[in-house]
Amino acid sequence: MKRFFLLSAMVLCTFATTAQNLQRGDYGYLYCHMSDRGQWTAYAVSRDGYHYEDILDGEPVMDPKEHAGIEGGQRDAYICRAADGKGYLMVTTDMNNSMTKKLGKQADWDNYGINLLKSRDLIHWTSVTFDYRKGPGIFMDPQAESVYKDWSTINRVWAPQIFWDPNHQWEDGTRGGYLVYYSMWNRAEEQYDRMYYSYADRSFTRMTQPRLLFDWGYATIDADINFLPSDGLYHMLIKKEGGKPGIYTATSQHLTYGWGEPVEHDYVSFEGRKKCEGSSAFQLIGDSTWRVAYIQYSDKPRRYRICQADEHLRNFSNPVDIEGVTAPQHGSFMRLTKKEYKRLLRWSAQEEKKKR
Repeated sequence: MKRFFLLSAMVLCTFATTAQNLQRGDYGYLYCHMSDRGQWTAYAVSRDGYHYEDILDGEPVMDPKEHAGIEGGQRDAYICRAADGKGYLMVTTDMNNSMTKKLGKQADWDNYGINLLKSRDLIHWTSVTFDYRKGPGIFMDPQAESVYKDWSTINRVWAPQIFWDPNHQWEDGTRGGYLVYYSMWNRAEEQYDRMYYSYADRSFTRMTQPRLLFDWGYATIDADINFLPSDGLYHMLIKKEGGKPGIYTATSQHLTYGWGEPVEHDYVSFEGRKKCEGSSAFQLIGDSTWRVAYIQYSDKPRRYRICQADEHLRNFSNPVDIEGVTAPQHGSFMRLTKKEYKRLLRWSAQEEKKKR
C-alpha cells in the first residue's frame, strides 16, 4: 500500500511539472524584459521577486541585430526553461519602431515576425527568425490551410509566449510540443488584432502555421497563459484593446480552444484610468498565490507594477512599483537556482570589469 501511494505521488508530481512550463529553482528570480531605453532584451535578478539588481547595468544581454533578423530590434521578451530541463528558451517580437522610415514601414507599430531563441547557460544564444510576410513556406506544414490569403500584407505579429504542451501529437505519432501564442493583424483581411498560435518542435527551430486561438469580436493582445492546480484550469491574462480596456482573465479546460469570455468584474481595475499591458503572472517560491506584473504605460515616466492575486489568479490588489531595474518594460519572470543566480552576477561583474 505504501508503494502504491508513493507511485501515485510520483505520477502527480510528474503531471504538475509537465502540465506547463517547467518550474525549477528556489533561490531567486530572473526578470527578462525589453528595455524601455531601446529595442533590446535586458536582465535583472532578485531574491524576493520585488527588489532587483540589473545584469550588465540594464544593457543588452545579446546583440539584437544578430537575433532579430528582420528589423534588428527585440521587444516583449518571454523566457522559460526547456521541457527537458536542459537549457532555456526565449521568444521576442522582431520590431524596431524607432526606424519606421528607414525600414519603409507604414506605421511605427507595424512589424512582420518573431524570433525563437535557445541557450544552454542564459548567456550565449542561438536564434531563428520567422518573417511572416514570406507566407506558408517558412512553416513546417506549408501544405496546411492558411489563415490568410495574402501573407505579404501582414502588419503585426506581437508579444509571443511559450507554453509546453506534453499532449500535442505530431503526424508521426510523437508527443510534446511548444505552443507559441501571439497576436496578429493583417489589415487587408481582418479588422483587428486577434490571438493565434503555432506549435514549435522540440528543436525550437521549426513551427506550424498559425491557427486562431479565439475571437471575441474586438482587439486582444499580450496574452499570458498558466495552468492552475487550484482549479485544474488554464488561466489567461490578456489585454482587451476593444470593449472596456484593461487586463482581464479568461479560463479554459483546453489550451487551444474553449476560451470563454473574459471575467468582466474581476480585472486589473484598481489603477483607475491608467493604461496597462504586457502582463506576466508568476508565483513566489513556496507561495500558492500569484503575482501579476505589467507596464503602466500611460504614466510619464512609465511605471512597471507588480500586484497580488489569490491562488485562483483572481482578486487583484496591492500594486507596487518594481524596484532596482533600469527601464523595466514588457517581460517575464523565471525562478532561478543558486548556481544560475551566481552565474549571472559573475558574468555581469566580469563584463563591467572589461569596460574599465
